[in-house]
Amino acid sequence: MNSDTTGRQSQVSSGEYAGSKEGVASASRDSLAEDVSSLREDMAKMHEILSKFISEAGGQAARTARNVGQTVASQLGSTASGIASTGADMASSATEQFKTVTNELEGVARKNPLGALAGALVIGIVIGLIVRGR
Repeated sequence: MNSDTTGRQSQVSSGEYAGSKEGVASASRDSLAEDVSSLREDMAKMHEILSKFISEAGGQAARTARNVGQTVASQLGSTASGIASTGADMASSATEQFKTVTNELEGVARKNPLGALAGALVIGIVIGLIVRGR
């Protein structure tokens, strides 16, 4: 009986071993499936977070570009108005100088009419020679 009992015990032990091996494999599969599912969820969350981040970064870049554009436009506007103001000042200054020169020429022509006629004749001849040379 000893050998018969030992044989039965070894059959039971090997059956239990095979059953426990299948149980461990099944538990490992279940654990692996849970881990993969958890990784998928984590990846989906990371994708969502990255999408939000990129969206916000793009929005921030657009706001920054808009602010820079407004600042440049403002500076160009103030520069243009400064240039226009300077041009107007130069034009008024040139007008004043022209009036002063014409007043002086008029005074010289009243004091010396023959000299003014001679000067006008010389200027006319010079202009005629320049035009004729072309």
